[in-house]
Amino acid sequence: MTNLLDTVQRYADAHADAEGIALTPIPGLMLVRATAPSGLLHAVSKPFICLVLQGSKHVSMGPRSFAFAAGDSLLVTADVPTVSQITSASLAAPYFSLVMELDQAAIAELAVQMSGEPEREHVPVRVDATEAEVADAALRLMRLLDRPSAVPVLHAQLVRELHYWLLCGRHGAAIRRLGWPNGPAQRVARAVAVLRADFARTLPVERLAEVARMSPSSFHQHFRTATSLSPLQFQKQLRLIEARRLMVAEGASASTAAFTVGYESVPQFTREYGRLFGLPPVRETKAARVLAVAT
Repeated sequence: MTNLLDTVQRYADAHADAEGIALTPIPGLMLVRATAPSGLLHAVSKPFICLVLQGSKHVSMGPRSFAFAAGDSLLVTADVPTVSQITSASLAAPYFSLVMELDQAAIAELAVQMSGEPEREHVPVRVDATEAEVADAALRLMRLLDRPSAVPVLHAQLVRELHYWLLCGRHGAAIRRLGWPNGPAQRVARAVAVLRADFARTLPVERLAEVARMSPSSFHQHFRTATSLSPLQFQKQLRLIEARRLMVAEGASASTAAFTVGYESVPQFTREYGRLFGLPPVRETKAARVLAVAT
């Protein structure tokens, strides 16, 4: 994957922001660059595939943890909370990875044309060696960025090809769940989209269940199976992660961040923030800014 690393490095070096994220004009595609090991990063990501090209990283989801390095891919097939940390990176050998959000519409279309059944047992996070066909499709997608005029014309078919090779690979059955027409994964995803858009508002489970077209009891069960959290816990994590971003990136006070993301009580916000991130808001965000300056 040397050519893919060279291409990603060139683009990331030129376009990465202060947090090491290089967005691209291709929807869902971004690159990550780090020149030092990172602190813990809490996230509730959309389903994605992450190809690590240099360095190493550690990710945990609940009691399960995964260590992976150059040549490995991390596959997340549900909106699950994760805690990640870049463990190997330096100025001489930065950490580089390519991250592509999984396109449920493309998966659904391809699944109709391909044989195979969705996986019944739900294991939302996996790590394995990157398959050659996936790396090759990713390389050709990256090369489009050198020809900006070609991106709007050609990127869709290359993104579709990348999804095809993922479906052909060892984790195809797990990915196929995302495109299962009106299956539990797609129904829960509709409710998750509402939670992401309106996390600062009170959202009764009954409303979310209606969006998912499930009974409240069935929705609660499928939601926890898919995300490892209850709807209320999921919303709480979205709020706390956004509050942390407001404080670290925009300099908001703890009280301003708390009220912005929907909390009515600053003491409650402080308690729940400490439980998730390990320190009260002021101390944790101060430490995060110090770490950002050091790296």
